[in-house]
Amino acid sequence: VQLVESGGGSVQAGGSLRLACKVSGHLRGCMTWFRRPPGKEREGVARIATGSGNTYYADSVKGRFTISQDNAENTVYLLLHSLKPEDTAVYYCAAKSGTDCYGPASVSEFGYWGQGTQVTVSS
Repeated sequence: VQLVESGGGSVQAGGSLRLACKVSGHLRGCMTWFRRPPGKEREGVARIATGSGNTYYADSVKGRFTISQDNAENTVYLLLHSLKPEDTAVYYCAAKSGTDCYGPASVSEFGYWGQGTQVTVSS
C-alpha cells in the first residue's frame, strides 16, 4: 500500500490549505491524518471511517479542519481553515483496514504511512 500526500505549504495565520492523500488500489477502512509539530511527538488530527463516513477530530482542530473522502479518486482530503502558528507541522496520512476508526488515534494502530507534507503557518 502506498500513500502519497500533497498540498502542504506556507500560509499566514487565518489562511487555509487542502491536503490530499492518494492511496494505491483503494481506500482502506480507516484513514487518518496525523501531524508532528517541531520537537513534539506525532499526534492524531482527524480520521474517517470510509465505509460509514463517520469522522473524528482532535479537540485542537475541531471546527477548523474537515476530513473527507473521494472513493473514485482513492483520495482522502484534509481541509485546514483558520490556521494558527501552532498548526505548523509535518502532516502524515495513515491507513489501516477494518472499521475500528473512532476516538483518539494512536501511531501504533497503523502500518501504512505516507511520507508527510510540511505545513507552515506564520503569524
